[in-house]
Amino acid sequence: MTGRSRKVRVLMYSHDTFGLGHLRRCRTIAHSLVQDYHGLQVLIISGSTIAGAFDYRARVDFVKIPSVIKLRNSEYTSMDKHIDVSETIEMRKSMIFHTAKTFEPDILIIDKEPLGLRGEVEDTLRFLRARGTTLVLGLREVMDAPHLLDVEWKRNDTMHKIGELYHHIWVYGPPDFHDPLVGLDVPESVRSKMEFVGFLQRKSSKTIPADASDYLLVTTGGGGDGSDLVRDVIAAYQADPTLTMKAVIVLGPYMPNEQRMNFVQQAADNPHIEIIEFDSRMEDRIAGARAVVAMGGYNTYCEILSFDKPALIVPRMQPRLEQFIRARRAAELGLISMLPPEEAADGLRMAAAIKALLKRDPPSASPAAMHLEGLPTISSLVAQYLSDRAELSPNIAQG
Repeated sequence: MTGRSRKVRVLMYSHDTFGLGHLRRCRTIAHSLVQDYHGLQVLIISGSTIAGAFDYRARVDFVKIPSVIKLRNSEYTSMDKHIDVSETIEMRKSMIFHTAKTFEPDILIIDKEPLGLRGEVEDTLRFLRARGTTLVLGLREVMDAPHLLDVEWKRNDTMHKIGELYHHIWVYGPPDFHDPLVGLDVPESVRSKMEFVGFLQRKSSKTIPADASDYLLVTTGGGGDGSDLVRDVIAAYQADPTLTMKAVIVLGPYMPNEQRMNFVQQAADNPHIEIIEFDSRMEDRIAGARAVVAMGGYNTYCEILSFDKPALIVPRMQPRLEQFIRARRAAELGLISMLPPEEAADGLRMAAAIKALLKRDPPSASPAAMHLEGLPTISSLVAQYLSDRAELSPNIAQG
């Protein structure tokens, strides 16, 4: 609404069909922006079933839209089995549009899916662009294998629509790590809008004592596809009784209940393994660990770098190759160790990899730079986009 005095408004969209990565990335950016600018508020549109399980800073809130789950075959289904997925998409589309129309954002940031789930944000993008909203597409530094991404985007004419609709594209990584659009035919209308901002640094909410790093953290992210990693870590402890470092295994909120119960039973007799179902403050868990075993999703990788933890990555290979591509590149740079899933399935080999991890130097020992400047870079870009808004003033107390 022109002419009124109000805080600068940022709307974020996180489709959230699988795991926690999109919501956690949006929340990290939102918290950084409101910390840097007291004249700014953020609203996150999220499809995550557990969006309310996280805490949010003042001036950050979320709108929950109906949840859609991505299956292993890359098809989608409604969280409510009694509602057809196409009906759910229509509800989501309507809620997104009317939220944007009512909120009147100065900036809209779309996470990863340029047109939203099944194109659900395209109408909103066109409406807000006509209203003068700055439209930003945020991409992980690794999207997927080029041949897979190319087929998906050509089917929906995505590349052309990105060039037509968006003002800016943020890549959440440095240019010398990985280009998310490598191997694709990228027109100048898209390439000219790309800005590599760096990785998004994370912080712990509490001070971790220097002598507190007495456990190995095993994390599966959301956990929906993390059962193989948990199985392999438990098998490693069973295969090698000399492996006595305490392992804290976080299953993730989306791990199927039957698998969850099986792991709890398997670990019950091992005094060196502790099972946790979910922790909304994974930053604190990673900050306090001696080392990390993970699948290597974007947020976990940022946390490994942020807290400078030796890490062993066992990437998933289906349905996307994102984790493998990231882990392979990070291993090339000497930042982490990588173990292919087929090797991790061998209990003794996994045990040996864990022992080697406990002796490994942290990422900072590598000559490769870690490039954790993403959040301050984003704050600077937001200030540039809104340089004519008197309401956007920096929070001096936060520097």
